[in-house]
Amino acid sequence: MSELTASVIGDRLGAIRDRIRRAGGDDGVVVVGVTKGHPASTVRAAISAGIDQVGESYAQEWAAKFAELGDLVSGPSVVRHFIGQLQTNKVRLVAPIVDLFQTVDRPSLVDALAARAPGARVMVQVDLAGAPGRGGVAFESAPALVARATDAGLVVDGLMGVAPIPDPDDRAASRRGFERLRSLRDELGLRSLSIGMSDDLEEAVAAGSTMVRIGTGLFGPRSA
Repeated sequence: MSELTASVIGDRLGAIRDRIRRAGGDDGVVVVGVTKGHPASTVRAAISAGIDQVGESYAQEWAAKFAELGDLVSGPSVVRHFIGQLQTNKVRLVAPIVDLFQTVDRPSLVDALAARAPGARVMVQVDLAGAPGRGGVAFESAPALVARATDAGLVVDGLMGVAPIPDPDDRAASRRGFERLRSLRDELGLRSLSIGMSDDLEEAVAAGSTMVRIGTGLFGPRSA
């Protein structure tokens, strides 16, 4: 697989921005470049292309990339998102190198973050899919988890979710799930809504997404 250049990624970022605008969004919609499964060189190229928010899913992979990238991802100019299912025993590994934990979905993870990363910014992941292994707290349990995180001293930015049915022939199902999550976000008085990926960002933006997580649309298929 040839190494991606900043120019190629920049062109793809422009296309993603065009899709967001056509779906009714604006430049305030945050684009998180999902670099999991891609080498550190891709992260470098992404930052050179103007992507200032990067998302990773695996604690050890991100720790290794962080060590290789050094100062490039150490300062305030790059926001580092953790978007994968995080085991409590891996919190200490990523606590110093993550700015926003998007997948908080259980009390034990709240407690681990409060202990290892006091005051951390988090999002509560809500289960839109009802499918094993996808992660997320049930809708009816989400308010209690938000309250627990707040009481533990974490800063809850908003809610995160993954489309309930990754079916291109049933876009309405994705949008219904997204809209339900937006309504819950509004009820809880939170700011951010992280929904939408490469294949369903239009439905997410139309439903009120403030943040989309884009991997394939920017970087192509993952190498791992």
